[in-house]
Amino acid sequence: MKRIRNSAKAIIVRDGCLLATHNVDEYDDWYLLPGGGQEFGETLGEAVLRECQEELGATVQVGRLRAVREYIGGNHEFAETDGDTHQVEFMFECTVDETYEPRNGRVTDTYQVGVVWLPLSSLDDFTFYPATLKAFLASDDAGASITYWGDVN
Repeated sequence: MKRIRNSAKAIIVRDGCLLATHNVDEYDDWYLLPGGGQEFGETLGEAVLRECQEELGATVQVGRLRAVREYIGGNHEFAETDGDTHQVEFMFECTVDETYEPRNGRVTDTYQVGVVWLPLSSLDDFTFYPATLKAFLASDDAGASITYWGDVN
């Protein structure tokens, strides 16, 4: 039986930059929000806190829910490899200590090679998923209530 996976992500912006994980495979390199799958018995807030500790080596302060997106792999450019994926991502506004310097945490995702601050003004220069986040952060909607994006990549 296939299941829907919940994922909790952190939107961390500081000094005009977005904190992201840098990922590389045999085809390309890309950037993602830190975060990952919710475990049974864990709240979404607990999940994003744990995932950031694992991937960033940082304790974040989890703020309000900002956006929700679905990713149904069979509907997007990676359908051949992600066709059986259906993930719902809950993106939270988070902060990290001012002294934090980007580094990998003790547990990283398979393709994660680093952690970087990406300038918001240059996000279009990077392959970033979900791409919808670029426009969201640049828009007036970024200060609004929760936004549901639907099935986007």
